[in-house]
Amino acid sequence: QVQLVESGGGLVQPGGSLTLSCTASGRIFSLGDLHWYRQVPGKERELVAQITSNGRTIDYADSVKGRFVITRDDAGDTVFLHMNNLEPEDSAIYYCNQDIWETELGPLQQYWGQGTQVTVSS
Repeated sequence: QVQLVESGGGLVQPGGSLTLSCTASGRIFSLGDLHWYRQVPGKERELVAQITSNGRTIDYADSVKGRFVITRDDAGDTVFLHMNNLEPEDSAIYYCNQDIWETELGPLQQYWGQGTQVTVSS
């Protein structure tokens, strides 16, 4: 069984920083791309950032470019979202979404973290 655990959310003042983490564990043969989404009640889930399994390709939503940085640790099983110069509009529940092969023969499956609340407010 695979688990995807997020941590790092909280309350921060505008202009502040937070780092979210997403760690995969359990029955894993190989990890694929990871995506960070966020969602505000009443709105569609928004793709914020994504990183390939080897860390070589990274994309950001225009709304966070220059402020957010996505990285993988050397082991590859934890992905971080470093959020800087936070704005009230960044307040949302943040979810990680990880592509995972549980076995060598697949299939590729997607797993979601439990979500972590980020609130930017003075």
